[in-house]
Amino acid sequence: MASAPDEFANYCCELLSSVGACVAKRMFGGYGISTDGLSIAILADLGQGERLWLKASEQSIAQFEQAGCARFTYLAKGQPKSMSYYSAPESAMDSIAEMAPWARLALEAALASRMPKKKAPTKVASSPKKK
Repeated sequence: MASAPDEFANYCCELLSSVGACVAKRMFGGYGISTDGLSIAILADLGQGERLWLKASEQSIAQFEQAGCARFTYLAKGQPKSMSYYSAPESAMDSIAEMAPWARLALEAALASRMPKKKAPTKVASSPKKK
């Protein structure tokens, strides 16, 4: 039987609700937050207390960095590893309205990650000309 999300997870789901009904599920000692089956955020404690981390795309990374958001980075076998998630801006943690544009960016990143990657064109070997 799965345990119910904690109070902070429920609060984060409410903050992100401008993009749809959100669900928090336990994973790896934290939570994953999704809407319509799309993972848009995670909750994790990287030694500074539990934080909301929003999914980012190549197009939105600059916006997160300009807002002073930290990239989700953890140690694996003594080596730093990062994921395409950024901390939610502190200014957006008190209001659904303030979080709405950030939630939209996270949803757009989740949608983009679902799209098939474009393959590089394959070279077609030309057959030798007959003489």
